[in-house]
Amino acid sequence: MLIKRILIKLFGPRVKKTTAGEIAKMFGLELSGDPKTVISGIAPIADAKAGDIAFYSTEQNHETFRILPIDVLKNTKATTIILQPENKKFAPTGAALLITEHPRAEVVKVLDFIFAEPRKRGISLDAIIARGVYFRRKRSVYIAPFAVIEKGAVIEEDVQIMSGAYIGRNCRIGKNTIIHPNAVIENATIGEDCVIHAGASVGKDGFGYTRQDGKNVFIPHAGRVVIGNRVSIGANSCIDRGALTDTQIGDGTKIDNLVQIAHGVIVGKECFLAANVGISGGVVIGDRALLAGGVGIANKVRIGEGVNIGGGSGVMKNIPAGETWIGYPALPATENLRMTAWLRKNAGAGRNKKE
Repeated sequence: MLIKRILIKLFGPRVKKTTAGEIAKMFGLELSGDPKTVISGIAPIADAKAGDIAFYSTEQNHETFRILPIDVLKNTKATTIILQPENKKFAPTGAALLITEHPRAEVVKVLDFIFAEPRKRGISLDAIIARGVYFRRKRSVYIAPFAVIEKGAVIEEDVQIMSGAYIGRNCRIGKNTIIHPNAVIENATIGEDCVIHAGASVGKDGFGYTRQDGKNVFIPHAGRVVIGNRVSIGANSCIDRGALTDTQIGDGTKIDNLVQIAHGVIVGKECFLAANVGISGGVVIGDRALLAGGVGIANKVRIGEGVNIGGGSGVMKNIPAGETWIGYPALPATENLRMTAWLRKNAGAGRNKKE
């Protein structure tokens, strides 16, 4: 155990030590208990130990969120707890309590603060930066060794571009955005506070072809990729530029690893696209849609606001706003489940009759 603790200390994520009072002041939370309570780590409330901060919430912001039994709060060893006012009476005696109506939202802020890595600044002598690159405030950025930035690119304040990343001609990288190693950005405008993970490709030509005289002929692409603010693009995901119109990703949308978004797609604000989602050309997806892993969407389909699509579904036609669809081909969830139940019942009856 001693060796394990030493290894975690040396190579694990660096925790910024703080106190309950400092967190309360920083994020405007009501404090009940000793403001000098030290926070040296963060953990799920059931696994927390002395020195950890944890949270307990009965919020049901989404159907996938599980509400833990109240005994988990009563028996936790966490010495600082973020919770709602009505749960204060169930907290262990002596714990410092940070009281808020939205513990889930506050714990995200705390995580970001205590695990924040020191911001790097400076431009490596081994970076390749063409003449004609515009830096909004050059001293605020970090450009790692072997990053490449082409002529006409605009780099806003506090941008970080890691080793091996490529920024093509006339691209714009918004304030406080991070481009991770070996990501490729071409024909694109990226907003503020975005994260482009390793190996992602943004702005390459799409799969746009026509057939003439029995031959496949490529359609030249003139569009771009326009990415809003606070967008995250997962490792090895691909977002193609539009052929004649721009491919667009709305503010706050989160894209998992290994996602393919084809030319001319419009994805709304605050959407979730899980791993292995594949979106064909011309698709329009409304705000706050949730696409689970492995969803495939056919050309020019329109997905309404707030739609949920189950994992592995194949969407062949438009989905109205607010609905949940599953299956291949995808159907409204209740219809799909009824059909599945009927098939199982009748398939079983057929076997029993034959026997």
